[in-house]
Amino acid sequence: MNRLLQILLCFFLFIIIPLQIKAQEPQQQPTPEKNESLEQKLEDIVEATDEEVDYAYLLEELDAFLKNKVNLNKATFDELQRFFFLNDIQINNLLEHIRTNGKLMSLLELQSIDGFDAETINMLLPYVYVSGNVSDRQISIKDMLKRGDNQLFIRYQQYIEQQEGFSDIDDSSLALNPNSRYLGSSARIYTRYKYSYYNNISFGITAEKDQGEEFFRGTQKNGYDFYSAHFYVRNIGKIKSLAIGDYHAQFGQGLTFWSGLAFGKSADAINIRKNALGIRPYTSVDENLFMRGVAGTVAIKHFEISGFFSMKKRDGNLSLITDTLENEDELLTVSSLLETGYHRTPSEIEKKNTIDELMYGGNIQYRKRRFSFGLTGVRTELSHKIDKTFNLYNQFEFNDKENLNLGVDYSYIFRNINFFGEVSRSLNGGMAFCNGAIFNLDSRVSLSVLHRRFDKNYQSLYSSAFSEGSKVINEEGIFLGLMTSLSRAWKLTVYADNFNFPWLRYRVNAPSKGFDYLLQLNYKPSKTLEMYARYRHKNKALNNTDVTNGLYFIQDTEKENYRFEIKYRVTDDFMLKNRIEQVRYSIADNTYNGFTMYQDLQFKTKKVPFSVTLRYALFDTDNYDTRIYVYENDVLYASSFPSYYYKGSRVYVLLNYKVRKNLEFWLRVAQTYYNDRNVIGSGLDEIQGNTKTEVKAQMRLKF
Repeated sequence: MNRLLQILLCFFLFIIIPLQIKAQEPQQQPTPEKNESLEQKLEDIVEATDEEVDYAYLLEELDAFLKNKVNLNKATFDELQRFFFLNDIQINNLLEHIRTNGKLMSLLELQSIDGFDAETINMLLPYVYVSGNVSDRQISIKDMLKRGDNQLFIRYQQYIEQQEGFSDIDDSSLALNPNSRYLGSSARIYTRYKYSYYNNISFGITAEKDQGEEFFRGTQKNGYDFYSAHFYVRNIGKIKSLAIGDYHAQFGQGLTFWSGLAFGKSADAINIRKNALGIRPYTSVDENLFMRGVAGTVAIKHFEISGFFSMKKRDGNLSLITDTLENEDELLTVSSLLETGYHRTPSEIEKKNTIDELMYGGNIQYRKRRFSFGLTGVRTELSHKIDKTFNLYNQFEFNDKENLNLGVDYSYIFRNINFFGEVSRSLNGGMAFCNGAIFNLDSRVSLSVLHRRFDKNYQSLYSSAFSEGSKVINEEGIFLGLMTSLSRAWKLTVYADNFNFPWLRYRVNAPSKGFDYLLQLNYKPSKTLEMYARYRHKNKALNNTDVTNGLYFIQDTEKENYRFEIKYRVTDDFMLKNRIEQVRYSIADNTYNGFTMYQDLQFKTKKVPFSVTLRYALFDTDNYDTRIYVYENDVLYASSFPSYYYKGSRVYVLLNYKVRKNLEFWLRVAQTYYNDRNVIGSGLDEIQGNTKTEVKAQMRLKF
């Protein structure tokens, strides 16, 4: 298999070399200062979910555009969609402005285009330029070697305090309980090499060893526990995209098929429409939720035709059952699919790569000016039938070995209104609907509305739509969002999301409903000062802990968040950031509270190749239900979004040092101190003590 991939890689590489492509030769501009508006946008996206988010691909895309800027006078709709902070109305207005008035003479003209406020323009400026010239570039080995960008990342991290899984144990005790300790070391090691040629060609390999996994010994004699490789080309001739190896595929609004990063509700109440990027390379370390095989998109006039084929192994719990209808033959079924990617103990290793997953399908997209229409189909085949432990709430979920999802999506821009949506059907007849609209009512007022309905029996293993729940199943709701600029300095954002669940859910033994409301007021009187206040109120149902005659009764829970944040740039090199947040959680007649506050110091200057970020935070919460998720700065292309709970403090320092133009280092040390406990964590992750300290070091080498 490896040999075959090498042959295919060489074949496509040399087929592509003689092709001629159009490319924008960027003007040489200085590297911009840290884009604070963009950083805030990313933070809003990340904190919209309680799960760890890998948004490295977004930063990589922007990094590529930073080095190879986009000429707005020649940019296509698809190319502009890769700026995730632009919506379709803004993109269409830009292209219509150029079509009607001719080429942009200066980036200052962006201010005259509807939808382009100061914040959006500031996020876009580092990655674009305007020019009337476009040149043809002949791809050749010589040019690829000269202008190609090679990057090698090596990252090392571990906890300083000893966890139970790494503590000493005698051989006899370990023999009696082999899963009582981790097999490998406490280090997590990440290595990635990537070559990119402008925005058109990239290939690379990513490898990772998690904490507790073996490394070049035992069950991992080949080194890392996880390897991923890709070869990817974009916009070469009629080939819009081609991926060999590991990749992601995204179509429509995420109902029929969507793998990889997806955004949900956030403080950005207007950009609720998903921008499906089609086929794109996979460079992350999630060991299960990606595609492995070949995929591509061909552009023919107004049509884009995509196809993909994926075959890989997944982790899962296999159960041995006896089927009396088959003469008591023993059968293997899947009791659950696993997504952690951990293989640290004999029991976890036993579940590794136990399931074969075959997926194939495609998408046909028609796009002309303001209108697009797409058809998506994907078939999934597993080597073993899924047979989950029966519960009332999960009886309609996917319990089979084959599935077929078919969907239709659309988008239409009428003046300053973008209508969009998708409808999808699974093999068992379950349906899912999503329809919405974004209105740019005025240069200062925008409105969004979205309705979704997911049947209780809709089934899809790869979908990620705008929703309250984590799955596209058993939900109906309507979302309304409003964003208005009250003045040059003041901006108001409001959203209301009312939803209901027609069937039972986990820990909710009856149909239920709820709501989620947010109000945020931003004040930015100058480039050096910015602050905002936020109020969020969410109501959802949950089982009562008191059981009467074996029956649970549901009750409402309420969670209110109050936040105030202020950022102040003292000088061009030095910035302060403060946040204070309170949480109130109510269930039945009980009310619990949580509180956190922190101070950030950021120093970055052009005078020295050195930057530092510091944070000191205090938190005090009554329980885990009043935890507060907080975004933290991390090493390049890594994310940190821990939850603060119980009582204590947290401090971290992030250092970045650029030794020379092609060599850069990061060091991050973060420690959590608890005032109210002497044991942290549980099971094999348990720490005897009241501190938990993580050290992370990273190197990037360009050549």
